[in-house]
Amino acid sequence: MTLILGLESSCDETAAALVTGDRQILAHRVAGQEAEHRPYGGVVPEIAARAHVDRLAPLVEGVLADAGVALADVDAIAATAGPGLIGGVMVGLVTGKALAHAAGKPLVAVNHLEGHALSPRLTDPDLAFPYLLLLVSGGHCQLLLVEGVGAYRRLATTIDDAAGEAFDKTAKLLGLGYPGGPAVERAATDGDPRAVPLPRPLVGSAEPHFSFAGLKSAVARAAASGAHSVADLAASFQQAVVDCLVDRSRIALAACPGATAFVVAGGVAANGAIRAALTGLAHDYDKRFVAPPLWLCTDNGAMIAWAGAERFAAGLTDPLDTAARPRWPLDPAAEAVRGAGVKA
Repeated sequence: MTLILGLESSCDETAAALVTGDRQILAHRVAGQEAEHRPYGGVVPEIAARAHVDRLAPLVEGVLADAGVALADVDAIAATAGPGLIGGVMVGLVTGKALAHAAGKPLVAVNHLEGHALSPRLTDPDLAFPYLLLLVSGGHCQLLLVEGVGAYRRLATTIDDAAGEAFDKTAKLLGLGYPGGPAVERAATDGDPRAVPLPRPLVGSAEPHFSFAGLKSAVARAAASGAHSVADLAASFQQAVVDCLVDRSRIALAACPGATAFVVAGGVAANGAIRAALTGLAHDYDKRFVAPPLWLCTDNGAMIAWAGAERFAAGLTDPLDTAARPRWPLDPAAEAVRGAGVKA
């Protein structure tokens, strides 16, 4: 049984976890930064990086103590090496390198997106490759066929904003505070999802990709008109996102009849309305629907440790001179899409 220490610091959560190769989560800790970023309505990269510096070492000490193990008992150190805010990524990766060097353990440099992509397998041992994954987070919105560890075929991506980014920007426009996703979802419970006519970018088109910039701009115009309540704006925006995700996922499901399941992961996967709609879509295509527990959807150390465990089991480790990467596509061979702000 292998034991992997995982470190995550790609955005505004500092996290560490200990996970075994047979899916036991021995310990996990997360330190959020909501209080630091709330005055700015979004993540400030320099503030995030400094917070990671302050918090990561105590978190590592904490999970080792929680599990009652020493660093010498760990088989490998897994650390996020990208993509993400480069300052934060560097903090976690350098820490992982230092621990690996000091303890004489292998380093596994984990793609943060692979952490999300493999996270459902941590809690669902029956989830087999290949499966269709909708990866929806603050910085990414993609449909991927997960064929195996390190083997991903991108079917669609966003040509501008990601879904989570649109949630955050809408929350800021509506004065709902930070973090934006949960704030919009809470406000939407009191609103009418049909009250505000909003666009569904690319819905019904043959193009497989996502686009949310126009939806965000439409929310801004509707809010400025003063004709709608905040609750109705939040509910209508959320429904528009749901409709976009369902329509684009339908194209991917039709193209992947051999997928064993339809899986959703990433921070936006914690949204209840989105989960409910995607569950229904999976049923329409006679696919099992799989989503990690809510706590495993947002950034955490357990998903990085598990991705590290999967890669370590496959014999995939990395040298100590591995570089941090602000951009790191899971499918580097994927065809480039139109749009200057592609989240690869």
